[in-house]
Amino acid sequence: METLGVYISVPFCRSKCTYCNFASGVFPDSYHERYIERVIADIRHSCEVARTLSATLPETIDSIYLGGGTPSILAPDLLRRLFGALRMEFSFADAAEITLECAPGQIEDNVLDAMVDCGVNRVSFGVQSFIDREAAVAGRLHTREIALRDIKRARNAGIRSVNVDLIAGLPHQTQESWRESLDILIGSAVDHASIYMLEVDEDSRLGREVMDRGGRYHAGSVPSDDLVADFYTEAIDVLNGSGLSQYEISNFARPSAASIHNKKYWLRHPYIGFGLDAHSMLCTADSGAVRFQNGDDLRAFLDGAGVADVHRISRQQALEEAWFLGLRLTDGVSLADLAREFGANEVQSYSVLLETLSCDGLINLSGEQVALTERGRLLSNDVFEQFIRKQEVDMSELVLVD
Repeated sequence: METLGVYISVPFCRSKCTYCNFASGVFPDSYHERYIERVIADIRHSCEVARTLSATLPETIDSIYLGGGTPSILAPDLLRRLFGALRMEFSFADAAEITLECAPGQIEDNVLDAMVDCGVNRVSFGVQSFIDREAAVAGRLHTREIALRDIKRARNAGIRSVNVDLIAGLPHQTQESWRESLDILIGSAVDHASIYMLEVDEDSRLGREVMDRGGRYHAGSVPSDDLVADFYTEAIDVLNGSGLSQYEISNFARPSAASIHNKKYWLRHPYIGFGLDAHSMLCTADSGAVRFQNGDDLRAFLDGAGVADVHRISRQQALEEAWFLGLRLTDGVSLADLAREFGANEVQSYSVLLETLSCDGLINLSGEQVALTERGRLLSNDVFEQFIRKQEVDMSELVLVD
């Protein structure tokens, strides 16, 4: 039986982090109820949307992820109404993974109670750094003490599965402070960790300051790219050695604690997104797929704006996705599995590219399995681009005759 993942975007924050380029921000609390009512309306019309797109919407949910933004700032009654709407429209698998993103220091006791009542069994804390100065200059509102306290609060409430996000490359971060954050993360005994390398994006305040050589957001104290790469490599070694094994470029987990929801993205399993800037991918009746997303303007969304972009995935695009999404996983992709889905000849057409990437030390070829090397993980975007460019090169070499 095919199951469905559900993502719900909650774009509200108490403060906007300097590095953030997501469709989120600080808005009046009065927006919250309007927003959740709009999301509930979309949940109720999800089958209709799927039919319009000739897509299949599985009836059973095995993962839900509330991200943002900061979902933990929603009022308890709004969380209960949201989950009530989901249960009215879908069946929940017995072992469904239900994750809610939280900002340390921003979970009221009654909200934590509501999370448990709604079935939340996994929490993802956006800690980013356990060093108080680094967290503060990035726009976080918590301290190390608060972060560790809230991890314990979640566990004491019965939510045993906990993820902690850290960012390598924050302003003022050093080799010593990075190792300190890693050691504290390990000492917290969480069962999952996500390690992200800072992305300097022009749509974030910090990114604009870095590009303009400004100093307002401590842009001059951002570590060099080489140092950030060293931080990431150290995290792999330290976390793997502590029992948090890397299973994806940015993700580490103890046995049986890998994120069910996030693996749907990398394995191209169906999921539907609700809310601002939410993305979806569903299978279509012709054995293909369709990707669609909502717009990122909050006021337009509240006024009723619907799906902003629809993209039907061709067979060739699906194969490209299978390569560059599957290669994010530490296990990589199976040539045999790709051949069964897309055909042996189509997979064989990548043999020259695979040999080139192998010679460059970016991938390992082991029998039927293809996986990124450590160097390949550091240069993953460059590697993934090759699988898209390969099709463009093939098309450019076609000779058209009358």
